[in-house]
Amino acid sequence: MGSVIGEILPLALGIAISPIPVIAAILMLLSPKARGTSVGFLLGWVLGIVVAVVVFTLLSSILPQGDADDPKPIAGVIKIVLGAGLLLLAVKQWRGRPKDGAEPAMPKWMSAIDTMTPGRGLVLGFLLSGLNPKNLLMGVAAGLAIGSESLDVGGIVVSIVVFTVIAASTVAVPVIAYLVATSRMTGPLESLRKWLVHNNATVMAVLLLVIGVVLIGKGMGSF
Repeated sequence: MGSVIGEILPLALGIAISPIPVIAAILMLLSPKARGTSVGFLLGWVLGIVVAVVVFTLLSSILPQGDADDPKPIAGVIKIVLGAGLLLLAVKQWRGRPKDGAEPAMPKWMSAIDTMTPGRGLVLGFLLSGLNPKNLLMGVAAGLAIGSESLDVGGIVVSIVVFTVIAASTVAVPVIAYLVATSRMTGPLESLRKWLVHNNATVMAVLLLVIGVVLIGKGMGSF
């Protein structure tokens, strides 16, 4: 199981280091309905991650299994395709960086966060985690890593829990910190939001590039 955990850790970090959902969570924490909306968003975010990794773990378990040292060409091709997809997303993010001095363009739906209900926050969190193309690629890769190994049920559950906890941590930490110490978190959250807004594209481009190259390398090693 240790090798599986090692393989899914960078994928979980790829989801965790996603500036847009963190910015959304921070905006919710600075909104009039901070508590209900942010908790709903966090629950949706976690649910989306769990659903994606569980579905792809189940699907990958039907791939032909062999000994640990046997070539796994199908899994290798899938990893190479996923890695190539992440590289394309990295190029898109890099080309979308704001020019010096320009205010970065943010998604239009962020302007509606102040009036968002907890239910809509939950739906938004689920959509951003479970249906986001980048996160889907990470979920497919994680599910492939977990489901293609001969793990027992306990090992699969532990792997999914570890993946989910790490992937959801960057949204969970500010929400939990705000609920625990509301008055002291407003200033730091606003500073973090500003930094993420201006560095979103660069952070994601570098992250996707690294994970994409790693996936392609692992895919080639499966032959």
